[in-house]
Amino acid sequence: MDRYHEILKKYWGYDAFRPLQETIIRSVGAGRDTLALMPTGGGKSLTFQVPTLAMDGLCLVVTPLIALMKDQVDNLRRRGIKATAVYMGMTTTEIDTQLDNCIFGDYKFLYLSPERLTTERFLTKLRAMHVCLLAVDECHCISQWGYDFRPSYLRIAEIREALPTDVPVLALTATATPQTVDDAQEKLRFRAPNVLRKSFARPNLTYLVRHCDDKLSQLIRILQRTRGSAVVYVRSRQRTAEIASALHAEGITATFFHAGLSREKKSERQRTWMDGQLRVMVATNAFGMGIDKPDVRLVVHIDIPSSLEEYFQEAGRAGRDEQRAYAVVLCASSDITKLNKRITDEYPDKEVIARVYESLGYYFQIASGFGLFTTHDFSIAEFCTVYKFSLTQVHHALK
Repeated sequence: MDRYHEILKKYWGYDAFRPLQETIIRSVGAGRDTLALMPTGGGKSLTFQVPTLAMDGLCLVVTPLIALMKDQVDNLRRRGIKATAVYMGMTTTEIDTQLDNCIFGDYKFLYLSPERLTTERFLTKLRAMHVCLLAVDECHCISQWGYDFRPSYLRIAEIREALPTDVPVLALTATATPQTVDDAQEKLRFRAPNVLRKSFARPNLTYLVRHCDDKLSQLIRILQRTRGSAVVYVRSRQRTAEIASALHAEGITATFFHAGLSREKKSERQRTWMDGQLRVMVATNAFGMGIDKPDVRLVVHIDIPSSLEEYFQEAGRAGRDEQRAYAVVLCASSDITKLNKRITDEYPDKEVIARVYESLGYYFQIASGFGLFTTHDFSIAEFCTVYKFSLTQVHHALK
């Protein structure tokens, strides 16, 4: 454990691990297949990053979230650790370059999606890589009992056959029923059952719901009565800028963040907030994945999230240093109506989804069941005009 503590201090600046982190790291370091259940904010990434840095070789990290891959790779590179990612949208040359770097460049981490794992190109390169650990994030996706079943996850275990038998698997999730836990271990071909759990209770985090019709005034009052860094979540890109501007007018330093910003602006705003130069980040749900700022004292939801899982994850970004923090939802009388409409919009009928899929086939001249890993230019406005769909229908059917 001395070596693990040296790595923690050198690269992350912490003197001690959080509860359960050390137990998981010991298990992985001993070469045991491990399934770790940790709530949002529990520090899951360190449980594979620290032992990998203590081992000789590369860690394969399987995750379904491209945004998370990019954030974690950027974070590792900032700490002087060699890491890369392979994801949809990269050219064949870019993919080959990154995979060759993992073979010849002494890289420590390769992030990739489950769909990429079983491609012939990757499997050929994999045989030349020196892999020491396979980390599977969001491992509930492998189970038919998980809330977000992804068939591609079922093939992760296949690559174990291409790895030395002593390479352990670390499966990570914040959401799993007992059925899901058993199913995930079976599907990942655990050599022996090994589940480590952390309580999902956050005694330092206070959850509040405030009923009010003037949400902006209420937000300003809350920020004036509390101290420390804060995140304010809204559903609209336009509203992020409007609310950040309103907070500035009240003397509260703030910036805004959403998926439509350039990569440079995202990085700059994220850095200034992380460094404490700005107090408040007003953002859509595009912000927060992979962000590990321990001293966030307040998370406010001006708009109600789409699901309890989403809310729990976003609220859980407060108080990661185990000190007192607050998660506040501002709720107006009209919110129930809006939420019901949003559910109707975001989860279109099965018939609508099938019709959009069929129309896409006609639009691109692709037969049903073909087109895997091909890329096509797409004008959603033109598509809607030609096939008489609404933009909202198509947007959510595609999602």
